[in-house]
Amino acid sequence: MLPLSAARVVSLRAPRLAQSLLCKKWHLRSCWRRALYSCLAHPGAAMGGQELPEVEEAKRLVAELCAGLYSQGHVSGTGGGISIKVPTPAGERIVMAPSGVQKERMRAEDMFVLDAAGQVLHTPEARPPPYKPPKLSECAPLFMSAFELRGAGAVLHGHSMNAFLATLLDPEASELAVTHIEMIKGIAGQGFYSVHAVPIIENTARECELTDRLRAAIEAYPQANAVLVRRHGVYVWGKNWIEAKTQFECYEYLFEAAVRMRQMGLDAGRAPAPPLVAAANGHAADGEPAAKKARLGGGVTPGASGRLPTAVVLDIEGTIASISFVTDVLFPYARQRLRSHLEATYESAETQEDLSLLRQQAEADAQAGLSVPAIPGAEAGKEAVVAAAVASCEAQMDGDRKTTALKSLQGHIWAGGFARGELKGELFRDVPDALAQWRAAGIKTYIYSSGSRGAQRDLLGRTTVGDLRPYLSGFFDTTSGPKVESSSYKNIALSLGADSPADLLFATDNLAEAQAAAAAGWQVVLADRPGNKALPEGHGFAVATTADQFLAAFR
Repeated sequence: MLPLSAARVVSLRAPRLAQSLLCKKWHLRSCWRRALYSCLAHPGAAMGGQELPEVEEAKRLVAELCAGLYSQGHVSGTGGGISIKVPTPAGERIVMAPSGVQKERMRAEDMFVLDAAGQVLHTPEARPPPYKPPKLSECAPLFMSAFELRGAGAVLHGHSMNAFLATLLDPEASELAVTHIEMIKGIAGQGFYSVHAVPIIENTARECELTDRLRAAIEAYPQANAVLVRRHGVYVWGKNWIEAKTQFECYEYLFEAAVRMRQMGLDAGRAPAPPLVAAANGHAADGEPAAKKARLGGGVTPGASGRLPTAVVLDIEGTIASISFVTDVLFPYARQRLRSHLEATYESAETQEDLSLLRQQAEADAQAGLSVPAIPGAEAGKEAVVAAAVASCEAQMDGDRKTTALKSLQGHIWAGGFARGELKGELFRDVPDALAQWRAAGIKTYIYSSGSRGAQRDLLGRTTVGDLRPYLSGFFDTTSGPKVESSSYKNIALSLGADSPADLLFATDNLAEAQAAAAAGWQVVLADRPGNKALPEGHGFAVATTADQFLAAFR
């Protein structure tokens, strides 16, 4: 039998060799060959990396941070690492801690210096035995992934027991979710009410073989600034070393909280359940008067009657969110993306349904004598249909119309923006706490807005302070009827199952909506928020300037 050729041996062993070569690419080629090339071709830049004061300061900082992480138990046994990107007059430099070194004894002169592309510009001198020769960190390609994909200014890698155990709370889970924990606020773009998900990737035998998995996780979780590695540790990054360190410490707190909460039988990824304060004949389940129970447990104070509403129904624009957020952020966002969204999703069932609604609206408008762009059928071709649909939507937006057809399409455009993190719901600061207090008091809260129910869910689910949907019981839009018609409120009252519409409280900034709700028997409070139009005198409704004042209007 003929011996196998070298080419065939490589072919048979390709999977393992591919992973091995990925690591060798960094540790042989990058660390030594590129270092040699840099020294020969650019001796001033390579050997003078330590001459740049910004680089020297970063080296000292990395050594200091490594010692701190060691003292906190994050980088024991030479594990873990840190890299910091440094702007210099000679271009960006990356200072990276070496591999296999006792982190608490690391010195500034032990650091590698790389350029922005990851090429080694400076290799530290070897220390005498028993120290090993300097070796570029196996984390290098993973650090570079965060620099490239997130524009990070610093990346930290740790092996704490809390990060290790957090990946084992559910051995099959691809993410760890946490919510309603104060330290979530330390993660950029997150708030107390956020349901913050940290991706979990599976470990590999060698660190550098994790690169593809880490890159995929970074791209799949744009809101996370960390990636957990099962049975291993965590990578955390930030726009600079201060943000990276802050977030590393906050994530560590969150991981420990998740582990300890599980030991208590609690799930860190679920919002806390409200206390039992449901009223029966004016009394809570334990016999205490419901109004008193609400004051003590829920943090809300009933109006002069001492009663609480069965449900609170909230408008959005001008009531819980500023008018400027809707008019200056959401509307322009949708308008700018009308054509691109329709072209990109034209064949989808969702977009075809939106186009069908727009055609129906155009036909109804024409029958009503309105001059509106007609939308042809599919036989006219994609280009003609999209052009007509864009013209129709722009005309409706110019007229500040709130048709179901327009709101449906806008909602689908916004959904993409919220999912990609390009949009976040901006609410008045008093709203989140009011929602939490009402739920704790046993009051159900709903939204009734001209925006589609899907758009409402996206806006309330992805706010600047997190996901507020756990505090809401449902959503209503114009499919329940126009907001200025009393029949709409009668329909909603039936859906809520209220014994009397007088048990319901509606909060809005719009006088016509308030009058329609009152005509249906609801109790009403007008929101007087910054940026709202001045309310006319003699309107006859209670007025509140903050959400926590809404219940005072209930009689």
